[in-house]
Amino acid sequence: MKKILITVSIFILLIILLAEPKSEEKSDVFFTRDVSAEGVLKIYEKIANHTTGKIAIKVHFGEDGNTNYLNPNLIRDLIEKLEATLVETNVLYVSRRRYTESHIQLAKDHGFDFAPIDILDSEGEKIIPVDLHHYKEVKVGSNIDDYDTFLIYSHFKGHSMTGFGGAIKNVSMGLASIAGKMAIHASSIPQYNPDICTQCGICVLECPGNAITINPLVIDTEKCIGCGTCIGVCPVQAFQVPWRSTERSIFLERLVEYAKGITENRNMIYINVLANISRHCDCSSRPNNTPFMEDIGILASTDIVAIENASHNLVDEAYQCDDTFLKVNYVSGKNQIEYAYKLGLGNKNYNLIDIDK
Repeated sequence: MKKILITVSIFILLIILLAEPKSEEKSDVFFTRDVSAEGVLKIYEKIANHTTGKIAIKVHFGEDGNTNYLNPNLIRDLIEKLEATLVETNVLYVSRRRYTESHIQLAKDHGFDFAPIDILDSEGEKIIPVDLHHYKEVKVGSNIDDYDTFLIYSHFKGHSMTGFGGAIKNVSMGLASIAGKMAIHASSIPQYNPDICTQCGICVLECPGNAITINPLVIDTEKCIGCGTCIGVCPVQAFQVPWRSTERSIFLERLVEYAKGITENRNMIYINVLANISRHCDCSSRPNNTPFMEDIGILASTDIVAIENASHNLVDEAYQCDDTFLKVNYVSGKNQIEYAYKLGLGNKNYNLIDIDK
């Protein structure tokens, strides 16, 4: 009888131990308040052992007319130290950043004239097979395979559609080709206005799906492949991005899934700069796109989820708010973090390591 009681007791103890929730693994996120070139170098050293081979630094050059993008001198010393290449992709909408030559010139006009610049989709796109809820493939700039390590250098700030823009958006939207950006943004074909069409025929010649006819202007929805080529080639901008054609929650999921497809099997490290924190993205050319709070610092990590969560928490703490970007933009971006965690991109829990101490 005594042996039976001991056995039962051990069995119950094992059940209790197995049922007890295990503490989730935490990722290291390094932090400095020093928003300077020296601060960038110091924070990089904490993740330096994860870099190898040819290094690409993914930045945002700032839209034409934007004055809030990160000062290029913050990253200059690090780029020269690593002999790295600045990388970007062309944007979906019509601006100087849509076309490779003017995109590079704009980057130089904004002070990024001290390093090689590679617009990754300047020579086409690469298809990456995935098995995700919204995608079976993601489309990125074809030059992505030219690099061994990607340092994702992100300006953490607000965004009118995603709540905030940080590392996740910098990877997904930032490395996607034009067709990839269209796939993230839109669930329909481009919008078009036959009334302003001049019937020049450029769109007909350039459409890879042979989906466009003119007189009057019409897109065949059965043939359209959603590449967005027509948006960029039309001289009178008769074609437009259907920005609001996707429900916001779906849009955020798509954004994260592109990040997963791109980062998988690639060596990625992350630096988020919490300075010039404005309501709008660096894509905005609005003259009133000014910071709404004080600078906080710079973070670095090898975990994209942890660095995004830590960045948001620091902003919320400084602004004394549970969801800063919901308050200032009326849009919460926290689903980016939750969905990225759900997809296994990283840990929400983190050790914030203050390197100033």
